[in-house]
Amino acid sequence: MCLATAYNINKEDSIILQYVSMIEVEGMNITLTDVMGERKVVEGTIAMVDLTGGVVKINCPD
Repeated sequence: MCLATAYNINKEDSIILQYVSMIEVEGMNITLTDVMGERKVVEGTIAMVDLTGGVVKINCPD
């Protein structure tokens, strides 16, 4: 199973959501869903995804 932690690259040590199992992108909206079904929608762009390291970095405007 590939789970990731999503970070906001504009804030140091800013975790958006842990145990992310699904990422949906629609325009500038990114919907993150964790293994328990919790969903968070953030505005921004995906800056980097490391599938083996379980890291997703999102560029969220201030």
